[in-house]
Amino acid sequence: FRLKGEPYTLTIYQNLDLMDEEGYEDYLFLPFLDDTNGEESYGGGRYVECVIPNGETLEIDFNEAYNPYCAYNEKYSCPIVPRENYIPVKVEAGVKAFGKS
Repeated sequence: FRLKGEPYTLTIYQNLDLMDEEGYEDYLFLPFLDDTNGEESYGGGRYVECVIPNGETLEIDFNEAYNPYCAYNEKYSCPIVPRENYIPVKVEAGVKAFGKS
């Protein structure tokens, strides 16, 4: 995909167990890192949920990006975002601010 005029490639995941759950057959999970991490968003990265498209184009809506639960509560264990999913720009969309209480 292209973001701010530059090409990027990210790895997206499909949970094999969820494939058998009604309503989640086409669910995809995209964890990513960007230059907002640690300052404007959670240091461990953010997530975007997608669906398998009917055609050949997958839409990634970074406006839907969210911090993982572990950003808010240490009782949660979150998947580590693979370094290959680092985008070297600020993705200034989606949920960014966070804080632990």
